[in-house]
Amino acid sequence: MAQHNELGKKGELIAYDFLISHGYKIVARNFIYERAEVDIMALKDDILAVVEVKTRTSANFGDPQQFLKPKQMQRIIKAVDYYVNEHEMDVEVRFDIIAIVLNKKGMSLEHLENAFYHF
Repeated sequence: MAQHNELGKKGELIAYDFLISHGYKIVARNFIYERAEVDIMALKDDILAVVEVKTRTSANFGDPQQFLKPKQMQRIIKAVDYYVNEHEMDVEVRFDIIAIVLNKKGMSLEHLENAFYHF
């Protein structure tokens, strides 16, 4: 597995553990629909948090959340719409980003709620 793929998987596991520890119930991981992959979907208080995990080893070239492109956001929204309809879910949907910087110095994690609307 390529090093960046390993970093991404490690970041997703950290995000998963973070969400669980904050009272979220994970309903899907790595959900694929057409050309989109949704990293994590988690329920809390009748809100479906759709979480895109961005992991980097450095913030020197920008924060991890800055690497989410509008086209990727559109694909994720379409995938989540399909998932919610297919599972007949009656929930409010929120799009979050968990940005992780993970390196030899340690780790930082930032959970950005409603992040798609801040771009």
